[in-house]
Amino acid sequence: MISSPNTSFAPQLSVYRQEMETELERILAFWMERTLDHQNGGFVGQINHTGTVNPEAPKGSILNARILWTFSAAFRKTGQETYLTIANRAFEYLTKHFLDSAVGGIYWMVDAKGQPLNTRKQIYALAFTIYGLSEFHLATQNPEALKVSQELFQWMEKHSYDPEHGGYLEAFSQAGELLEDLRLSEKDRNDPKTMNTHLHILEAYANLYRAWPDPQLGNQLRSLIGVFLQKIVDTATGHLKLFFSRDWISSANLVSYGHDIEASWLLQEAAEALGDQALLSEVKEVALTMANATAEALLPDGSLYHELNVDKNHYDKHREWWVSAEAMVGFFNAFELTGSEDFLQRSLGSWKFAQTYFLDLAEGEWHWGVHDDYTLMSKEDKVGFWKCPYHNARACLEIIHRCEKELVHS
Repeated sequence: MISSPNTSFAPQLSVYRQEMETELERILAFWMERTLDHQNGGFVGQINHTGTVNPEAPKGSILNARILWTFSAAFRKTGQETYLTIANRAFEYLTKHFLDSAVGGIYWMVDAKGQPLNTRKQIYALAFTIYGLSEFHLATQNPEALKVSQELFQWMEKHSYDPEHGGYLEAFSQAGELLEDLRLSEKDRNDPKTMNTHLHILEAYANLYRAWPDPQLGNQLRSLIGVFLQKIVDTATGHLKLFFSRDWISSANLVSYGHDIEASWLLQEAAEALGDQALLSEVKEVALTMANATAEALLPDGSLYHELNVDKNHYDKHREWWVSAEAMVGFFNAFELTGSEDFLQRSLGSWKFAQTYFLDLAEGEWHWGVHDDYTLMSKEDKVGFWKCPYHNARACLEIIHRCEKELVHS
């Protein structure tokens, strides 16, 4: 299943790498030039699709944790001091304004001036904070970043881990009591366990394990991979189940194509972090199954619909920026596993779609998405609670690294 070096791909890979290097610089320039909040500190909470800043917008923990991860990872890859400056700014703001120093955990939202606005403890947000802090530690060896990551890990294990059924419960009060309204957003079902939260705990724990190979953390990471293999990945279809009861009964028959292809490579990355070759071999097979399942849904233009309601046979046909970004990486990962040019072309096709419809070459960054007729989703923000530099910058970083690796072998 593992690819063998093939020199015929070298020209395409060289161009792909160069394009990703250019695009990474372009994305990060936008965030450095347009999003710093010079009045209140940190980063502005909202910029709409036309580039208008809302100086009074609340600031979300997800946005700030993802900025921290992005600039830490960019500095770790490139060594550019300007990226370190932004990573330091994100680290200082996140730990000063979002960290609950009294009882632990991360606030969901603060106001424009940095005062707590919503103090609920959403496990998704704690996971992303661990992801950002652990990357900052890997990039800088900052001991405080590792210490806070460890404390957040222990908070999650104390309050969220379900020892009876495995996995993690979704949301808690400031004091750590399980909430009745567990939803990540108004679009989600109010279920005690979700694929989405578990996926991002997985990536967070894998990244923390690279910085801190603690036995308890390793056991929980292994357990998370097991949850995906046994509960979340539908072995009959290769797609992910999305919402669950506490005892892992699936509660919705939906397909999220972006999450399918994202999970395919994140699962493999988590198994690689553990270094268990038998587990890694199993996970690679699942990753390829998921990539194939996603590839079956690719449209002729290289994009993926947002979601499928299987019971109603109804597609949500708009396209979002992050789905194409994750498809770039997930299909490239499948190319590495198989050596199949088809997967390389699917990755390149995802990038081509992003170039055509998402890149805002005039104002910077990527647009949120397009409708099925390719018109811009103009009500969606350029910067916001959910619109961050993480998916597209990470795609650039991953493709650069993977192209370099393949070119060395060619």
